Amino acid sequence: MTSPSSTSVASKVLALLGAFDADHRELTLTELARRAGLTLSTAQRRASELAAWGALERTDAGRYRVGLRLWEVGSLAPRGLGLREVALPFLEDLYVVSRENVQLAVREGTEAVFVERIAGRSAVRVLTRVGGRFALHATGVGLVLLAHAPPEVFDQVVRAGLASYTPATITDPAALRGTLAGVRRDGYAVSRGAVTEDALSVAAPITDAGGHVVAAVSLVVAIDGARPQALAPLVRAAARGISRAYATYGDR
Repeated sequence: MTSPSSTSVASKVLALLGAFDADHRELTLTELARRAGLTLSTAQRRASELAAWGALERTDAGRYRVGLRLWEVGSLAPRGLGLREVALPFLEDLYVVSRENVQLAVREGTEAVFVERIAGRSAVRVLTRVGGRFALHATGVGLVLLAHAPPEVFDQVVRAGLASYTPATITDPAALRGTLAGVRRDGYAVSRGAVTEDALSVAAPITDAGGHVVAAVSLVVAIDGARPQALAPLVRAAARGISRAYATYGDR
């Protein structure tokens, strides 16, 4: 492991920001230093600078959390912002028709990153959140994104190991390859009980003006009584609408 003294200032700052995740939204200075791999004095100095700029905030109890200034900068990311802007009306329409969980995701490396989600109060529980990441081989959107990714991405996903979330998660590379071929053939993906045993996801690809898959949209419903063949036309129609709007957005 690289010693704290040998890392750059930028690396130390990034390590502090990277110490936060969905399970660690607020950290004491000691926790922050430990998770970032920095000395307490270095963490205190850099955290104070980040707090002064607005990337971090201090709670009344003296704990650190991510600041709004960082969110403001992050919201400028073109892939997330532009896509979400044009997709939201179609996501809302899909939710009104289904009253189920609607999700929008892009691929970042070997993971799916969720950029928008609409959830009903009576919809099935999901593990995803806006800004969160998930394995490509398990979720509906992940299967779509992986099916249309360069071949080397598949190799990287397999080398990293196909984690099992439920007994239905695909953990065999050959089976995954066959599933992805079916996604490309059918134009949509079905993830049945692969993330949580009570949920089923149907997802479809979103393309840019050049026909390249840039994102995926999905419906996540309770697995009991779910009919993927009936849900697929709804999801694919939303994906086509988003694709057309996104292609036009790119010309602005």
